[in-house]
Amino acid sequence: MAVLSASGVEFDFEVPVVVIGAGACGLVAALAAHDEGQEVLVLERDENPTGSTSLSAGLIPAPCTRLQKQAGIDDSAELFAADLVAKTHDHTPHDQALVLARNAGPMIDWLMDAHNIEFELVTGFLYPGHSRLRMHGPKSRTGADLEQALLAAVSNAGIDLVTGASAEDLYVDGSGRVTGVRFRRPDGALETLGCQSLVLACSGFAGDAEMVRQYIPEIADAECCGHLSNTGDAVKWGLELGAAVADMSAYQGHGSVAHPHSLPLTWAVITKGGVLLNTDGRRFSNEMRGYSEHGSEVAAQPGHVAWDIFDAAGEEAAMGFYDYREIRKLGAVKTANTLEELAAVTGLPFDAVKAEFDAIEAAARSGQPDRLGRQFSEEQLLKPPFYAVKVNGALFHTQGGLVVDAEARVLRDDGTPLPNLMAGGGAARGVSGDSNYGYLSGNGLLAATTFGRLAGISAARIAAQG
Repeated sequence: MAVLSASGVEFDFEVPVVVIGAGACGLVAALAAHDEGQEVLVLERDENPTGSTSLSAGLIPAPCTRLQKQAGIDDSAELFAADLVAKTHDHTPHDQALVLARNAGPMIDWLMDAHNIEFELVTGFLYPGHSRLRMHGPKSRTGADLEQALLAAVSNAGIDLVTGASAEDLYVDGSGRVTGVRFRRPDGALETLGCQSLVLACSGFAGDAEMVRQYIPEIADAECCGHLSNTGDAVKWGLELGAAVADMSAYQGHGSVAHPHSLPLTWAVITKGGVLLNTDGRRFSNEMRGYSEHGSEVAAQPGHVAWDIFDAAGEEAAMGFYDYREIRKLGAVKTANTLEELAAVTGLPFDAVKAEFDAIEAAARSGQPDRLGRQFSEEQLLKPPFYAVKVNGALFHTQGGLVVDAEARVLRDDGTPLPNLMAGGGAARGVSGDSNYGYLSGNGLLAATTFGRLAGISAARIAAQG
């Protein structure tokens, strides 16, 4: 990865707008730039575009959408922004959160109306930290289906997508303007592509072990369940160009990844009264803090694993998720009709398991939070049959990156924008604070799709100006 002088370079071919990365961010950016009247070309390193999007549940939080209004849900951009900032303990700037909160709803409606992307509103449970039901996603609850829908929309729009094209270097003139990209084909051949504006949509650095150890040492030894092509290219180029970076220690972890199957078990089971027990049969944290912070929590337990315990209410909520149905097919879901059977199928000490269940019941009946600060209602007390899945803690994707403004333009350290460089998704600083605790469910795809659309609009405008 290098930044090269543009002096004297003649490109093999040119297009007004180039997008690097064909995940949700890049595809939405391409659609937005196309809708603004500009020719676009998307470069994708992999032969088959998947990215972090396909590994997700495909859920995007957004307020004031048509679907929310039809469901009678009273929400606002200001309320959503407040939820985002509160989750980061006031670390994320309110104005940045408000940019995403105000643009997310129109982005969802635009994808539905202009590009026939099918979304439905997730109901039945509220993700921790969200004060309203505002998750939108494919019916299957899979990022793979969201990715395929976006790929179909790009194809239908006639946008060129070149796969097996690994962007290696940027050509930049003396003013910091990107004039083109050099990319490598699978056979090693190099091609050059000129552009008027460039969108970096190549995600974060979860796939670069050295960068993870440098910026997020606490999760460096955990399993990486993210896309391994996320090697920090955007950050590396940006730093060479004098761009500012922020919140590099922020990331989305996950404390409920079925082990050894590497499939995420939805946190919906926790919201329905589920708990995490370590191999000593003990709870070790307030599970309702969220799944991201539990990536490191679970990884720190004996053997780096835990058991996710839930009941029929959790099972019902989980069955709406493709990953959970796959986990069941693989035999990872254990069942038991008594606590004795639960201890037997999990290998956990019965006395410890019973003590935890007794403590939860006592806390629920008292109406007070338990010793870990979690509030249980009597309706949430787990009832047989019990379900159990062995899980580990994992790193999914990083949330820090290039600092961008309200138009997704990449900023220098002095706050001025680089002439024609945009970024979104994992390539840009998100709204998840400076660690794992600030990740509000859906933040990854929120930043990918919303900043993706803003980046595409900005790229088209800059390209039109010549």
